[in-house]
Formats: sequence, C-alpha cells, structure tokens
Amino acid sequence: MKLSLDFKSIKFRLWVHFLLFTTLIMLFIWFLQVFFVNNYYKDMKIKQTKDVALSIKDNYNSSQARHKISNIVEEAKSQSVGDDFYVRIVSNNQEIYPNDNNSAYNKDINDLDKRLKKSKVDYVDAKYKDTNTGLSTYYYELILDAKKNDKIYIVAPLYPVASTIHILQRQLIYIIVISLILAFILSFYLSLRISRPITITTEITKKLSEGEYGISFPTNSEYTEITSLTDNLNKMSNELERSDMMKKNIMANVSHDLRTPLTMIKSYAEMIRDLSGDNPVKRTEHLDVIIEESDRLNTLVNDMLALTAIQSGKTTMNMEVFNLYDSIDSILTPYKILEVNKGFHVSFNCNRDIYVEGDENKIKQVFSNLLSNAIKYCGEDKKVFLNIRKWGKKVHCEVIDHGAGIKPEELEHIWERYYKTSSEHVRPTTGSGLGLSIVQEILIQHNAKYGAESKLGKGTTVWFELKAASNPKNY
Repeated sequence: MKLSLDFKSIKFRLWVHFLLFTTLIMLFIWFLQVFFVNNYYKDMKIKQTKDVALSIKDNYNSSQARHKISNIVEEAKSQSVGDDFYVRIVSNNQEIYPNDNNSAYNKDINDLDKRLKKSKVDYVDAKYKDTNTGLSTYYYELILDAKKNDKIYIVAPLYPVASTIHILQRQLIYIIVISLILAFILSFYLSLRISRPITITTEITKKLSEGEYGISFPTNSEYTEITSLTDNLNKMSNELERSDMMKKNIMANVSHDLRTPLTMIKSYAEMIRDLSGDNPVKRTEHLDVIIEESDRLNTLVNDMLALTAIQSGKTTMNMEVFNLYDSIDSILTPYKILEVNKGFHVSFNCNRDIYVEGDENKIKQVFSNLLSNAIKYCGEDKKVFLNIRKWGKKVHCEVIDHGAGIKPEELEHIWERYYKTSSEHVRPTTGSGLGLSIVQEILIQHNAKYGAESKLGKGTTVWFELKAASNPKNY
C-alpha cells in the first residue's frame, strides 16, 4: 500500500506526528548537551570540592589524620572530581600537606587569604578566569582550626569538560541523523499498520451506505479501539439488514392488509349495485360485510397511527397514580360478552387495593391488546388468565393462555411489527398485526420490564411490571 499524499488522512498525520515527536526529542537532547552539560559539570565539581573540604575537616583532629586525608583526596580523584585539582593544608602559615611549596596557585591563594580575613564565615570561594585561555578555575578556602590558624585550600580547574562536550556534540550529530532515519522508517510502517484496518473499514462502510446490507467487517485487528469499532459496525450491518427485511415485510403485509378489505368493500359494493340492490336480505348481508371490512381497515390505520405517534415521541404520557383493579375491570365488559356468546372465559385475579403510577389510558390499552391477543390464540379450553400481584415496589402483571405456544427461536420476535410465527400461531385476518408492537412501545415509555414465556402445546405467558404506588386518598 503506497503512502497517501492526502494531508488530512490518518496515515499521513500519524507519520508526520511520529516524525515530529522524534525530532523534538532529538533536539531536546541536543539542547541539554550544548547548554546544560557544561554548567552542570561545573556545579557538580564545585559541590564535590566543598564536600571534600568538609570531609577533611571532619577527620582533621582524628588519629592518623594525615593517612585519612590522603585517602579522602585519592578517593575524590578516582571519582568524578578528577585528578586535576590541588589540595593544600596550612598550619600557622606552614604547609603540612602535601609539603609542596611550588604550587602555581600561590598567588591566587594569597588573594583568597585576604578575602577570608574580611569574611564573617569560616570559608571563602572564588572563580578566576585566565585572560589568555578563557578557562576558569575554582578556589575554595576553609578554616580547619581557628585557634591554630589551620586552613585548607582546594583548587579545581573547571575546563576539562569542554573537550568532552565537543565529543558529545559530534556523537549526537550521528545519533540524531541515524535516529531520524529510523524514525522515518518506523513511523511510515506504523502509519500503514494503524491506518490499514481503518481504510478497509471505510471501503466496506461505503458499500454499506450504498445499500449492501449484511456485509461483515474484519474484527481481527490488534488495536482494541478498531476491533470495538468493527464489532459495532457488524452489529449495525446486521440490524440494517434485518430492518430492511422488516421494511419489505411490513410493506408487503400492509399492502396485503389494505388490499384485502378494500377489495372486499369494492366487491360487495358492486354486488349490491348489480345483484342485491333490490333484495333487502342480501343487501343487508352485503352491507354488513362492507361495514365489517371498513372497521377492520379503520383499526389497521388507527393502530399504525398510534404506533407511529408513540415511537416519534408525539404522544406524551400522562403519569398519575390510579387503582389498577378498577381500570382493568372497566375494560372487561366486552370479554364478558364473549364469554356468554362464544364460551371464552377470562379469569381476573387482582386485589382491589393495588395502585400503580402510569398513564391510565395507555395501560388500559396494553391490557386490552394482550387480552385480545390471548383470546385469539387460547387453547381449546378457551380460558385466559389475568393475574396481578404486588412484589415489593413493583406490580407484576401477566396474561396467560393455554394455546399452541411459540417456538423459542421465534419468541423474541413477537414484539415486531407484522411478525408472523410459524405453524398454528399465525396472525388472524381480523387483527392489525401491530398489537404487541404498541404494547412494547407503551411499556418502554413507562420504563417497565416486560417479556414473554412460552412452551409448545402448553401456552404463552406475557408479563410486565409497573411501579407500585400508595393510595392517594391516604394523604
């Protein structure tokens, strides 16, 4: 894959950012070497010089002082202070260490003595710069014993680091060049490595946007964020495919549902016009069919409008506290008529003092839809059970029938619009196919838990839970 010249591409930006980051690090290291190493070296040498003087002072009056002083000096020379510094101890103006009066620093030491006499502390220090070479030397003088007029002088040249810095600078030039080349190669490789799965995902997403649903995105990326993205895109692809199929099914079912009553209405209207217009009995039968099909068509349209209104948020929930027993009892009258005319029996089990919080009219619609659905699919015993129990802060409601039941793999789809289950559990021609979808949307608006359980040949239980409330008359 060749490098894209698109300045806005992830590939190009990753490459540039990584290269800039590496360059900044190299420049920072160069800056430290050039501007700070020399000062750091001088400060370190001055500090260690003072430490040597204080260590000698601590051991000056001990036994075998000269031997200990020699060890301190040799140890300092073997460490970072170096062996280019001079130590001198004087007692009553007589040199006792190292017994060498040929020091080239005597002139500057005499100047230091004059400054110490004027000082209010027991030490003085100074830096002297050679006007010819421009190199600096550090001088330190400390009183060891004021009564004996014992003093120590330490002279430490500060210039050897210059050659070291020069060497480091030359080495850094090679290091920076090599590092930039490696950074260029590595950043180019990483930019391709990171951007490749994103590029592939983008190409597949383009196909998805063109309506090619059900395609799969690669999920074997080594980067967690990209893997998470492709997982979500796969879910979206599957949902879009499923939604597209549902849309086609809905269009087919709606077209069928609308066509059937319209065809019946037209056919019977033509029969009245051509055949039964003068026959009162036949005309009445044909008009009853027209009225029945018109009612069915009206129910379908109303259910579609109701579901669309709820899903779009145009329908607001009028939340209040109400007596659940009284509300359900008010909608059971049509089912009592079914019991007399067709032998259906609805068993209502609920205490009279159960109160819930919700939209009373919408909850009535939920129970009405569930009861109608249960009666359509109840078993040969024609019994439907409506059980309501209070469980703590929730009120558990369930509608049970003893019908044919639903297959486990189809159970989760019963809430979908116009979904048709297999075998005997087929939506009858008298329904709109939207009842459970409306129930689901109303329960979602109430933040209610809901579900369905079913066993083939045993029947189906649809349940949901509402928020329990206290009797408002008690306040």
